[in-house]
Amino acid sequence: MAIPKPPDYVLAVKGQSSAQSPDTPKVILPDDEAYETARLSWNLAADQRPAAICLPTSADEVAGAIRYAGERGLRIAPQTTGHMAMALEPLDRALLLKPEFDGPRVEVDRAALSARIRGGATWGDVVGAVSEAGLTVMHGSSPSVSPFGYVLGGGLSFYGRAHGFAANRVSSFEIVTADGEIRRADSEQDSDLFWALRGAGGSFGVITGIEIGLLPLDEVFAGIGFWPMAEAPELLEIWSGWAKSAPDSVTSTFRLLRPPPLEDVPEPIRGVPVAAIDAVALDDDAGAGLVALFDDCSEPLMGGWGRQPSSAVSRLHGDPEDPLPGIGDAILLNELDADARARYISAAGAESDSSLVAAELRQLGGALGRPAENGGVLSHVDAGFMLFGIGVAFDPDSSAKTEADLDRLLAALEPFRAPRRLYGFAERDCSLEDCFGPESATRLEQIRDKYDPGHVFIAPHQAAAG
Repeated sequence: MAIPKPPDYVLAVKGQSSAQSPDTPKVILPDDEAYETARLSWNLAADQRPAAICLPTSADEVAGAIRYAGERGLRIAPQTTGHMAMALEPLDRALLLKPEFDGPRVEVDRAALSARIRGGATWGDVVGAVSEAGLTVMHGSSPSVSPFGYVLGGGLSFYGRAHGFAANRVSSFEIVTADGEIRRADSEQDSDLFWALRGAGGSFGVITGIEIGLLPLDEVFAGIGFWPMAEAPELLEIWSGWAKSAPDSVTSTFRLLRPPPLEDVPEPIRGVPVAAIDAVALDDDAGAGLVALFDDCSEPLMGGWGRQPSSAVSRLHGDPEDPLPGIGDAILLNELDADARARYISAAGAESDSSLVAAELRQLGGALGRPAENGGVLSHVDAGFMLFGIGVAFDPDSSAKTEADLDRLLAALEPFRAPRRLYGFAERDCSLEDCFGPESATRLEQIRDKYDPGHVFIAPHQAAAG
């Protein structure tokens, strides 16, 4: 059922803001000095203006915040770092909930090859903690991303082709549901919720902790190379040909990049359009075999390959870590034949007028394409590659140009599109049915009705409102 929206809605929020129970965190309202900073997400293009903001420091405070919102007729938007904030509906009648827990946020159990992660941690925090134990984790391509939003969206890792989606390495979630109850969702308790949380986002409650399996890797073979973008057609042909029969031990990405002319971009590629290939191999010979394929190409402008600490992989992709305004979207592709490659180069290559900062092809297949044993709703995907594009949105003109170039890129590869989309990368016009199919989408809606009967939680691409 819909949440009631009384005429004195805003007055109710303001009038009751000071009457908080002891376990309710401080609430920041629009006229508070801290509001303009607290309302920001990592993606600065998302102009979110919630009715109120909470920064809870414990699971008990999250439960108190949920009660606070319920008493005032507010919906709730859980947010970790806010990389997917552009996919949210307006928050003017919502409480923005951004957990920032006190105390240690990462606990590592080396013997059990697992880590417990608490609210407010980033992948940078987690990678730093597990690397001290000589381990690694199936993190994403940026250390500034939250593990919570990442695994809720599936979790596409540089270890994915060998080990599948990171969500299926999670053994349990701590979650606060709409009734204010702190639950442990795992394979035995609230198992339906556990299934939904592994890939279908945050429509079901507020995640306050996860337990995730680790990998006994302190070093891997990895690297990246950057070439002038004009050489992209030859590089792409070599890379896509190798990908057809690549060993599962290697996960790689091909990108067309237009790095901005900023000081934090390395000099050889600063402001220079480039083609880039990066990869992580769990087998040295397999990694070296990929690198050798490009021996007859020109010398890279920058880059290098070899064994390196696994902790370095979280920055291999070079994703921006500081907040930026951007617009992105993705689709899955079945194949990359000659026609598909030509369309990709035409839409985003050296002769195009594309403004996209990145147009990338992430290699799927391997364990990502096989059903995970006892996996969640995102058990696997039937696709060979993911196409992802992103550009800046500093002002209306740059936003419009980015939208147009993104549309052109995705439309160019539409004939090769796979039936599904990947929840964690689809930022525009996407439904649960698009990601998981009608049967799983129906089951997800039933699970949401069970744990959030009032549909108070707001998340990207959520189950349909009742």
